[in-house]
Amino acid sequence: MIAPPETARVSAPRVACDGATDIPGGAALGHPRVWLQIDDTGYVDCGYCDRRFILIGGPADGADQATLRDHGDGAGR
Repeated sequence: MIAPPETARVSAPRVACDGATDIPGGAALGHPRVWLQIDDTGYVDCGYCDRRFILIGGPADGADQATLRDHGDGAGR
């Protein structure tokens, strides 16, 4: 497996992703906002942009991200 294109460490298990949070000018360049829930694996991947959200202190925090399988919010797992 290859590492996800972008990772974000977060402090809450429920996160929102619009694909353009860090882009000046914002959402017109991203995707529809989706809410994702991090489960007991400690991470979740956005189905639109593949950004990986890692729960700080969770099982995936500090792990080699290339060894973790792709995994979304429950749809298609």
